[in-house]
Order: sequence, then C-alpha cells, then structure tokens
Amino acid sequence: MSGDVVGGGRVVIGGSTGFIGGHLERKYRAEGREVVTISRTGADLGWADQAGIDAAVDGASLVVGLAGKSVSCRYTPANRAMILSSRLDTTAALSTAIGRAAAPPPLWVNSSTATIYRHAEDRPQTEADGELGTGFSVEVAKAWEQALFAADLPATRRVALRTAIVLGDGGVLGPLRTLAKVGLGGTQLDGRWPVTRARRAAGTAHFPGARGGRQRFSWIHVDDVTGIIDFLEQHPELDGPVNAAGPHAVDNRTFMAAIRRALGVRFGPPTPRWMLEIGAFGIRTETELILKSRWVLPGRLTAAGYVFRHPDLDDALRASGLGL
Repeated sequence: MSGDVVGGGRVVIGGSTGFIGGHLERKYRAEGREVVTISRTGADLGWADQAGIDAAVDGASLVVGLAGKSVSCRYTPANRAMILSSRLDTTAALSTAIGRAAAPPPLWVNSSTATIYRHAEDRPQTEADGELGTGFSVEVAKAWEQALFAADLPATRRVALRTAIVLGDGGVLGPLRTLAKVGLGGTQLDGRWPVTRARRAAGTAHFPGARGGRQRFSWIHVDDVTGIIDFLEQHPELDGPVNAAGPHAVDNRTFMAAIRRALGVRFGPPTPRWMLEIGAFGIRTETELILKSRWVLPGRLTAAGYVFRHPDLDDALRASGLGL
C-alpha cells in the first residue's frame, strides 16, 4: 500500500472539538484539505448519524479518531462507564463506516494512551518491550485498542497512537500555570493514602510508588502529534501501536521546575499526597494522573526517522505560550 501525499484528500476527524482535534482541523483546513468533523456537538456530524459518518468516510484519505470523555474526573461508576463507552462506541462507529465503504480510507489513526503501560520507574517502555499495566485506566486503553483492531478491514492500515501528556496552548498546562502563579507549582509528592475496598475492586486506587517527585513524566507537544500523523501518512510500513511521546521524558520534579522557570516563578513548595488528594477531590479529578510514573519512549517513530519539532521540554513550554 503506498503512502498518501500530505495535503491531499478528505480527512475525517472524530472528536474534533477536543484539544488535539481542534489543532488538526485548523491545520488541515489551512492546507486546503477537505475536512469533515464528528462530535457530540459543534461539528459537521453527530455520532448518532451513522449514515452521515458512512458517507464521510467513504473515499476519505485519512480517518482520525480522538473521541472519548476526559479522564480528568472522579472515577465514579457513572464516569467510568462513560469513559469506556465514549471510546468504544465512537471507535465502533468509525469501524462500521470503514467496513461499509466502497473506497475505504488507506489510513485510520485512532487515539490510545501511554497510560496503557505499567507504572515504570526502572526503565522506559517502548512498543517492542513495554509491559502493559493493570487497573481501570489500563483496561480502558486495552479495550479501546481492541475495538480499533477488531474488524477485518484489509484495505485500511490502522495505528493506535499511544499518546503521552500533550503540551500546547491550553490543555493540561492551563491549570498548572495557575497553580504555579499562586505558589503551588512545586514537586508533587507521592505517599500513603487510605484506599477503600470499592476502589481496589474498581481498579481506581493509586498505591504509593515513586518517592521525592521522581515519578516519570512522558510528554509531547501538540505540534508533534500533528506532525506524527503526517509522518504516518507518508510511512505505510507503520501500523499497530505507536508511542506518541517525546524522546526526553523527565520526572515530576524536573517538569514542575521547568514550568516555574518558564513563568519566572522562583519557588514552589512541594505538595504532599494528602494535599493532592484533597485538591483532586475539590476539583473532581484523580491523583493517578500526576502520581503514576509514565516512562514511555517513541521507539518505532525514532527507528523510522521521525524528527521531533519540540524534543526539548523548555522549548516545548515556550512553544505552548507558557510565560507569555
């Protein structure tokens, strides 16, 4: 199968109103490509319009699936069900459309997450030797990838983009900027915290791991997410899981120091876990998002010759507008 030429052919973006989806839509429209967007609201098509999705996908050059409820929420039973169903149902809708297409798209890139790998303090995780983890977030990631690869779609190359934390103007950096500016931009420390039987059973408990803010933080700038998708169009030898993470993971201590440096904030006291848990409850999120050690490297992209636009953390933060 030959690679597509970047800049030509229709692109279908599922989950177009999110942070990455918005960047992709603006980029492709600026390049003159035809873009069809799918989302719950504010898009060309809704997810309930299977006939419309079928028509958009038939003859497209590229399908990108990004839809899914944000994991930045409390892992209540209702939210867990929505996190899972929002990923599986939308992926199934795209799969159905591709299966029905008279002219199937040559490439379908679907979101996955670097969270699929285990808590790693000892060594980085690549596609070749990474070990999958356990717990709710990992099981969601596994099911999401299974939905991507479930159907027999011989004319369509499929890539599960295992994406690290995405930096850019907006997204995760918004609340971190606010915390740093009010003096709460210090190292985020793990530690002991009571875990209920229900959270153990649901796989949503975070057990103490790295000490001293040494949990690894894999990241990628949104410009590289879009660049990687271009690269995938040009490299038909790449399919299956692909790690979308920058080549230089840092630890939490280093990451938070870089944010303070970008903002000109001289000091930020460390935040112990008990404070993080109270704060997470207050803003309705989970401490797993900052305490799990995610150490992921882009093995397949590096081997294929992808050149990162923002390989350096300080540069990535500047490109995200931090400090402006």
